Amino acid sequence: MSTPSHHFSDAEKRGLYRAIDERRDVRSQFLPDPIAPEILARVLKAAHHAPSVGFMQPWDFIVIESSEVRASIVAMFEQENQKAAERFEGERKERYQGLKLQGILESPINLCITCDRRRGGPHVLGRNSILETDLFSTCLAVQNLWLAARAEGIGVGWVSILDQAQLSSALSLPNHVYPVAYLCLGYVSEFLDKPELETKGWRARLPLHELVHSDHWGQPLADSPLVTALHEQE
Repeated sequence: MSTPSHHFSDAEKRGLYRAIDERRDVRSQFLPDPIAPEILARVLKAAHHAPSVGFMQPWDFIVIESSEVRASIVAMFEQENQKAAERFEGERKERYQGLKLQGILESPINLCITCDRRRGGPHVLGRNSILETDLFSTCLAVQNLWLAARAEGIGVGWVSILDQAQLSSALSLPNHVYPVAYLCLGYVSEFLDKPELETKGWRARLPLHELVHSDHWGQPLADSPLVTALHEQE
């Protein structure tokens, strides 16, 4: 009996789960090697094929190569990063200040993924109750791009320590377009075995079995094959 075309082979499934397991938020390992246009196009296509509520496809992609634009983004980052450091004290503050949290100048390409909050018109199918579904949908595009990039051997770093109003001004965004993710893309010298914040002792990955509830919040799963399987995945 032939395998249905919609089934993934074992090798294809291993590739998918490998991309998920080995995806990293890259800040320190970027190489100057350029990304070929056809590869970047494939990664952008993967992002564009993300699911979206009401098929609104609210995303746009701003490819940033200008050194002048990047310099302005770095200045924004440094300003906001200083504010963020003041939220911590003592050893925690010192550890924070020792972290490298962006690769804006080192990466060959910066990319801003935006959300057009008017895309699809005033009445988007499925969006009447939860207006933020356009933002959620754009985040799915970010994840698609990240996994496709990892499969291509490209590192991605999300620079979240930015003032969104200043970033919008720097990129000339209309008022109805929101900058969801400012990303650094490039080939890397290595992908770390674990997330960098984990290896540097900032946070550890939470145990999966503690995050799965039964029927209601806070109600643990009864002893079952699922409980055993969850522990085996950790």
